[in-house]
Amino acid sequence: MRARTSLLLLILLLTSVHIGFAQGDLGSEDNPIQVYFVPSVEAQTITTGGAVMAEALQAATGLNFEVFVPTSYAATVEAMCAAPDSSMGFIPAAGYVLASNRCGVEVAAAAVRNGWNVYWTEYIVRRDSDIYTFGDLAGRSWAYPDAGSTSGFVVPSVELAAAGIEPGEHVEAGGHNQVVQAIYSGEADFGTTFFSPAIVPGAPWTVGDLAEPFDLTVDESRVNEQGLWVGDVRILDARANIRETAPDVVDQVRILRLSAPIPNDTLSFGPEFDAELKAQILDALFAFAETDEWAQSIGSEDFYGWSGLAPITDATYDSVRLQFEILGLTEADIFGG
Repeated sequence: MRARTSLLLLILLLTSVHIGFAQGDLGSEDNPIQVYFVPSVEAQTITTGGAVMAEALQAATGLNFEVFVPTSYAATVEAMCAAPDSSMGFIPAAGYVLASNRCGVEVAAAAVRNGWNVYWTEYIVRRDSDIYTFGDLAGRSWAYPDAGSTSGFVVPSVELAAAGIEPGEHVEAGGHNQVVQAIYSGEADFGTTFFSPAIVPGAPWTVGDLAEPFDLTVDESRVNEQGLWVGDVRILDARANIRETAPDVVDQVRILRLSAPIPNDTLSFGPEFDAELKAQILDALFAFAETDEWAQSIGSEDFYGWSGLAPITDATYDSVRLQFEILGLTEADIFGG
Protein backbone atom coordinates (compact mmCIF):
# COMPACT_ATOMS: atom_id res chain seq x y z
CA MET A 1 0.00 0.00 0.00
CA ARG A 2 2.82 2.37 0.91
CA ALA A 3 4.53 1.72 -2.43
CA ARG A 4 1.27 2.31 -4.29
CA THR A 5 0.74 5.58 -2.44
CA SER A 6 4.27 6.68 -3.27
CA LEU A 7 3.70 5.87 -6.94
CA LEU A 8 0.50 7.93 -6.98
CA LEU A 9 2.31 10.84 -5.34
CA LEU A 10 5.08 10.57 -7.94
CA ILE A 11 2.52 10.60 -10.77
CA LEU A 12 0.82 13.65 -9.28
CA LEU A 13 4.16 15.41 -8.90
CA LEU A 14 5.18 14.70 -12.49
CA THR A 15 1.74 15.80 -13.70
CA SER A 16 2.01 19.08 -11.82
CA VAL A 17 5.50 19.66 -13.20
CA HIS A 18 4.23 18.98 -16.73
CA ILE A 19 1.35 21.41 -16.22
CA GLY A 20 3.80 23.99 -14.93
CA PHE A 21 5.92 23.62 -18.03
CA ALA A 22 2.85 23.82 -20.28
CA GLN A 23 1.70 27.00 -18.58
CA GLY A 24 5.17 28.44 -19.12
CA ASP A 25 5.27 27.66 -22.85
CA LEU A 26 6.11 30.59 -25.08
CA GLY A 27 2.98 32.59 -25.75
CA SER A 28 1.29 31.63 -22.49
CA GLU A 29 0.06 34.30 -20.06
CA ASP A 30 3.11 33.91 -17.83
CA ASN A 31 5.57 33.69 -20.75
CA PRO A 32 4.33 36.11 -23.43
CA ILE A 33 6.18 36.72 -26.67
CA GLN A 34 8.24 39.89 -26.32
CA VAL A 35 7.58 42.46 -29.07
CA TYR A 36 10.14 45.26 -29.36
CA PHE A 37 9.80 48.58 -31.16
CA VAL A 38 12.64 51.08 -31.55
CA PRO A 39 11.85 54.53 -30.07
CA SER A 40 12.00 56.41 -33.38
CA VAL A 41 8.72 58.27 -32.72
CA GLU A 42 6.78 59.16 -29.58
CA ALA A 43 6.85 56.26 -27.12
CA GLN A 44 3.18 56.65 -26.20
CA THR A 45 2.15 56.39 -29.86
CA ILE A 46 4.15 53.16 -30.16
CA THR A 47 2.77 51.74 -26.92
CA THR A 48 -0.83 52.45 -27.89
CA GLY A 49 -0.46 51.20 -31.46
CA GLY A 50 1.59 48.23 -30.32
CA ALA A 51 -1.23 47.18 -28.01
CA VAL A 52 -3.62 47.19 -31.00
CA MET A 53 -1.24 44.86 -32.83
CA ALA A 54 -0.78 42.60 -29.80
CA GLU A 55 -4.55 42.21 -29.39
CA ALA A 56 -4.99 41.39 -33.08
CA LEU A 57 -2.20 38.81 -32.99
CA GLN A 58 -3.59 37.23 -29.84
CA ALA A 59 -7.04 36.95 -31.41
CA ALA A 60 -5.57 35.33 -34.52
CA THR A 61 -3.09 32.95 -32.87
CA GLY A 62 -4.24 32.43 -29.29
CA LEU A 63 -0.78 33.51 -28.16
CA ASN A 64 0.02 36.25 -25.67
CA PHE A 65 2.27 39.18 -26.52
CA GLU A 66 3.89 41.95 -24.46
CA VAL A 67 4.99 45.22 -26.08
CA PHE A 68 8.24 46.97 -25.14
CA VAL A 69 9.68 50.31 -26.25
CA PRO A 70 13.29 50.42 -25.02
CA THR A 71 14.96 53.77 -24.44
CA SER A 72 17.31 53.51 -27.43
CA TYR A 73 18.14 51.49 -30.54
CA ALA A 74 21.04 49.89 -28.65
CA ALA A 75 18.74 48.84 -25.81
CA THR A 76 16.40 47.22 -28.34
CA VAL A 77 19.21 45.09 -29.77
CA GLU A 78 20.36 44.21 -26.24
CA ALA A 79 16.86 43.12 -25.27
CA MET A 80 16.37 40.91 -28.33
CA CYS A 81 19.75 39.24 -27.86
CA ALA A 82 18.93 38.65 -24.19
CA ALA A 83 15.73 36.80 -25.20
CA PRO A 84 16.84 34.73 -28.21
CA ASP A 85 13.92 32.29 -28.08
CA SER A 86 11.09 34.65 -27.18
CA SER A 87 11.64 38.01 -28.91
CA MET A 88 10.53 39.67 -32.11
CA GLY A 89 11.32 43.22 -33.08
CA PHE A 90 10.51 45.95 -35.56
CA ILE A 91 14.00 47.35 -36.10
CA PRO A 92 15.62 49.41 -38.87
CA ALA A 93 18.27 48.14 -41.25
CA ALA A 94 21.33 49.22 -39.23
CA GLY A 95 19.88 47.86 -36.00
CA TYR A 96 19.10 44.57 -37.73
CA VAL A 97 22.63 44.23 -39.14
CA LEU A 98 24.14 44.86 -35.71
CA ALA A 99 21.71 42.46 -34.02
CA SER A 100 22.45 39.82 -36.66
CA ASN A 101 26.19 40.22 -36.15
CA ARG A 102 25.92 40.20 -32.38
CA CYS A 103 23.66 37.25 -31.70
CA GLY A 104 22.18 35.94 -34.96
CA VAL A 105 18.85 37.79 -34.97
CA GLU A 106 17.01 36.73 -38.16
CA VAL A 107 15.02 38.94 -40.53
CA ALA A 108 11.66 37.61 -41.70
CA ALA A 109 9.91 40.52 -43.39
CA ALA A 110 10.32 44.20 -44.18
CA ALA A 111 8.13 47.25 -44.37
CA VAL A 112 6.33 48.36 -47.48
CA ARG A 113 5.39 52.04 -47.58
CA ASN A 114 2.99 53.06 -50.33
CA GLY A 115 4.44 50.44 -52.64
CA TRP A 116 8.08 51.20 -51.84
CA ASN A 117 10.39 48.60 -50.30
CA VAL A 118 13.05 51.28 -49.77
CA TYR A 119 13.16 54.69 -48.15
CA TRP A 120 15.62 57.56 -47.92
CA THR A 121 17.39 59.96 -45.61
CA GLU A 122 16.27 63.54 -45.99
CA TYR A 123 18.65 66.33 -45.04
CA ILE A 124 16.51 69.16 -43.69
CA VAL A 125 17.19 72.84 -42.92
CA ARG A 126 15.07 75.86 -42.13
CA ARG A 127 13.60 77.59 -45.20
CA ASP A 128 15.36 80.80 -44.23
CA SER A 129 18.71 79.00 -43.87
CA ASP A 130 21.72 80.00 -45.96
CA ILE A 131 22.47 76.32 -46.59
CA TYR A 132 21.78 75.49 -50.24
CA THR A 133 24.31 72.82 -51.23
CA PHE A 134 25.64 69.63 -49.67
CA GLY A 135 29.01 71.30 -49.16
CA ASP A 136 27.38 74.04 -47.11
CA LEU A 137 26.89 71.51 -44.29
CA ALA A 138 30.59 71.62 -43.40
CA GLY A 139 31.03 72.95 -39.89
CA ARG A 140 27.28 73.24 -39.29
CA SER A 141 25.55 71.73 -36.26
CA TRP A 142 23.89 68.40 -37.03
CA ALA A 143 20.77 66.98 -35.34
CA TYR A 144 20.14 63.24 -35.74
CA PRO A 145 17.76 60.85 -33.93
CA ASP A 146 20.11 58.20 -32.47
CA ALA A 147 23.45 56.73 -33.46
CA GLY A 148 21.67 53.45 -34.24
CA SER A 149 19.26 55.03 -36.73
CA THR A 150 19.88 53.91 -40.30
CA SER A 151 18.40 56.91 -42.08
CA GLY A 152 19.09 59.35 -39.26
CA PHE A 153 22.77 58.61 -38.67
CA VAL A 154 24.45 55.67 -40.42
CA VAL A 155 23.60 56.55 -44.05
CA PRO A 156 24.24 60.29 -43.72
CA SER A 157 27.51 59.55 -41.89
CA VAL A 158 28.65 57.50 -44.89
CA GLU A 159 27.54 60.16 -47.39
CA LEU A 160 29.07 63.06 -45.48
CA ALA A 161 32.37 61.23 -45.05
CA ALA A 162 32.45 60.21 -48.73
CA ALA A 163 31.99 63.86 -49.69
CA GLY A 164 34.69 65.02 -47.28
CA ILE A 165 32.18 67.05 -45.27
CA GLU A 166 32.84 67.37 -41.54
CA PRO A 167 29.82 68.69 -39.62
CA GLY A 168 30.23 70.80 -36.54
CA GLU A 169 28.42 70.10 -33.26
CA HIS A 170 26.58 66.77 -33.11
CA VAL A 171 23.13 66.89 -31.47
CA GLU A 172 21.55 63.51 -30.63
CA ALA A 173 17.89 64.53 -30.55
CA GLY A 174 16.41 61.20 -29.42
CA GLY A 175 13.99 60.50 -32.29
CA HIS A 176 12.91 61.55 -35.77
CA ASN A 177 10.20 63.87 -34.46
CA GLN A 178 12.73 65.60 -32.24
CA VAL A 179 15.08 66.13 -35.20
CA VAL A 180 12.38 67.95 -37.15
CA GLN A 181 11.49 69.97 -34.06
CA ALA A 182 15.14 70.90 -33.53
CA ILE A 183 15.39 72.32 -37.05
CA TYR A 184 12.00 74.01 -36.80
CA SER A 185 13.08 75.69 -33.55
CA GLY A 186 16.55 76.60 -34.81
CA GLU A 187 18.36 74.37 -32.31
CA ALA A 188 20.59 72.91 -35.05
CA ASP A 189 21.61 73.99 -38.54
CA PHE A 190 20.62 70.80 -40.31
CA GLY A 191 19.02 67.49 -39.47
CA THR A 192 18.82 64.01 -40.93
CA THR A 193 15.66 61.95 -40.70
CA PHE A 194 13.50 59.63 -42.78
CA PHE A 195 11.92 60.47 -46.12
CA SER A 196 8.89 58.77 -47.62
CA PRO A 197 7.64 60.19 -50.94
CA ALA A 198 4.66 62.52 -50.95
CA ILE A 199 1.42 61.39 -52.55
CA VAL A 200 0.82 63.44 -55.67
CA PRO A 201 -2.62 62.95 -57.29
CA GLY A 202 -2.37 61.66 -60.85
CA ALA A 203 1.44 61.71 -60.85
CA PRO A 204 2.99 59.09 -58.56
CA TRP A 205 6.39 60.11 -57.21
CA THR A 206 9.36 58.36 -58.83
CA VAL A 207 13.10 58.35 -58.15
CA GLY A 208 14.56 61.54 -59.57
CA ASP A 209 11.49 63.66 -58.87
CA LEU A 210 11.74 66.66 -56.57
CA ALA A 211 11.72 65.79 -52.87
CA GLU A 212 9.13 68.56 -52.49
CA PRO A 213 6.76 68.19 -55.48
CA PHE A 214 4.83 71.38 -54.82
CA ASP A 215 5.13 75.15 -55.01
CA LEU A 216 4.57 76.97 -51.72
CA THR A 217 4.20 80.26 -53.57
CA VAL A 218 1.07 78.84 -55.19
CA ASP A 219 -0.33 76.43 -52.61
CA GLU A 220 -0.62 76.79 -48.85
CA SER A 221 0.22 74.05 -46.38
CA ARG A 222 -2.53 72.82 -44.10
CA VAL A 223 -3.29 70.15 -41.55
CA ASN A 224 -6.48 68.13 -41.27
CA GLU A 225 -7.57 64.81 -39.81
CA GLN A 226 -5.95 62.93 -42.72
CA GLY A 227 -2.52 64.50 -42.36
CA LEU A 228 -0.23 67.25 -43.65
CA TRP A 229 -0.87 68.75 -47.08
CA VAL A 230 0.41 71.36 -49.51
CA GLY A 231 -2.47 71.97 -51.88
CA ASP A 232 -3.55 68.48 -52.93
CA VAL A 233 -0.11 66.92 -52.23
CA ARG A 234 0.04 64.86 -49.04
CA ILE A 235 3.35 65.04 -47.16
CA LEU A 236 4.54 61.74 -45.67
CA ASP A 237 8.13 62.45 -44.63
CA ALA A 238 9.20 63.04 -41.03
CA ARG A 239 7.89 66.62 -41.01
CA ALA A 240 4.33 65.27 -40.95
CA ASN A 241 4.96 63.75 -37.52
CA ILE A 242 4.99 67.15 -35.79
CA ARG A 243 2.11 68.67 -37.75
CA GLU A 244 -0.16 68.95 -34.70
CA THR A 245 2.30 70.97 -32.64
CA ALA A 246 3.81 72.76 -35.64
CA PRO A 247 1.16 72.99 -38.38
CA ASP A 248 3.40 75.35 -40.38
CA VAL A 249 6.32 72.90 -40.39
CA VAL A 250 6.48 72.72 -44.20
CA ASP A 251 6.53 76.52 -44.37
CA GLN A 252 9.48 76.59 -41.97
CA VAL A 253 11.50 73.46 -42.82
CA ARG A 254 12.69 72.42 -46.28
CA ILE A 255 14.42 69.36 -47.70
CA LEU A 256 17.97 70.05 -48.87
CA ARG A 257 18.60 66.68 -50.50
CA LEU A 258 17.88 62.94 -50.34
CA SER A 259 20.23 60.04 -49.79
CA ALA A 260 20.67 56.91 -51.86
CA PRO A 261 17.85 54.35 -51.29
CA ILE A 262 17.89 52.37 -48.02
CA PRO A 263 16.35 48.91 -47.46
CA ASN A 264 13.18 49.24 -45.41
CA ASP A 265 12.86 48.51 -41.70
CA THR A 266 12.61 44.88 -40.64
CA LEU A 267 10.47 42.50 -38.69
CA SER A 268 13.06 40.25 -37.10
CA PHE A 269 13.06 37.38 -34.62
CA GLY A 270 15.45 36.15 -31.97
CA PRO A 271 17.85 33.50 -33.31
CA GLU A 272 16.27 30.65 -31.34
CA PHE A 273 12.63 31.56 -31.96
CA ASP A 274 10.47 28.52 -32.73
CA ALA A 275 10.03 28.16 -36.51
CA GLU A 276 6.39 27.04 -36.35
CA LEU A 277 5.40 29.91 -34.05
CA LYS A 278 7.26 32.34 -36.31
CA ALA A 279 5.30 31.15 -39.36
CA GLN A 280 2.04 31.41 -37.42
CA ILE A 281 2.82 34.98 -36.33
CA LEU A 282 3.86 36.02 -39.83
CA ASP A 283 0.60 34.69 -41.30
CA ALA A 284 -1.33 36.63 -38.66
CA LEU A 285 0.62 39.82 -39.38
CA PHE A 286 0.08 39.58 -43.13
CA ALA A 287 -3.65 39.18 -42.46
CA PHE A 288 -3.61 42.03 -39.92
CA ALA A 289 -2.05 44.31 -42.55
CA GLU A 290 -5.24 43.96 -44.60
CA THR A 291 -7.53 45.20 -41.80
CA ASP A 292 -8.61 48.69 -40.75
CA GLU A 293 -6.90 48.18 -37.37
CA TRP A 294 -3.51 48.18 -39.11
CA ALA A 295 -3.88 51.95 -39.64
CA GLN A 296 -4.33 52.35 -35.87
CA SER A 297 -1.09 50.50 -35.26
CA ILE A 298 2.18 50.34 -37.16
CA GLY A 299 0.42 51.59 -40.30
CA SER A 300 -0.39 54.93 -38.70
CA GLU A 301 1.47 57.92 -40.13
CA ASP A 302 2.34 58.89 -36.56
CA PHE A 303 3.69 55.39 -35.80
CA TYR A 304 6.01 53.84 -38.43
CA GLY A 305 3.74 54.43 -41.43
CA TRP A 306 4.01 50.90 -42.84
CA SER A 307 1.46 50.29 -45.60
CA GLY A 308 2.17 46.59 -45.27
CA LEU A 309 5.02 44.13 -45.06
CA ALA A 310 6.58 41.57 -47.36
CA PRO A 311 9.00 38.64 -46.97
CA ILE A 312 12.67 39.53 -47.37
CA THR A 313 16.07 37.87 -47.05
CA ASP A 314 19.19 38.73 -45.10
CA ALA A 315 21.14 39.40 -48.32
CA THR A 316 19.06 42.54 -48.91
CA TYR A 317 20.93 44.19 -46.04
CA ASP A 318 24.42 43.55 -47.43
CA SER A 319 24.39 47.15 -48.72
CA VAL A 320 24.10 48.35 -45.12
CA ARG A 321 26.95 46.07 -44.06
CA LEU A 322 29.02 47.59 -46.85
CA GLN A 323 28.33 51.07 -45.51
CA PHE A 324 29.67 50.01 -42.12
CA GLU A 325 32.79 48.69 -43.84
CA ILE A 326 33.25 51.90 -45.85
CA LEU A 327 33.13 53.98 -42.68
CA GLY A 328 35.03 51.43 -40.62
CA LEU A 329 32.20 51.57 -38.10
CA THR A 330 31.94 48.99 -35.34
CA GLU A 331 29.08 48.28 -33.00
CA ALA A 332 30.87 50.32 -30.35
CA ASP A 333 31.03 53.29 -32.72
CA ILE A 334 27.28 53.12 -33.31
CA PHE A 335 26.02 52.18 -29.86
CA GLY A 336 28.92 53.25 -27.68
CA GLY A 337 30.75 51.13 -25.15
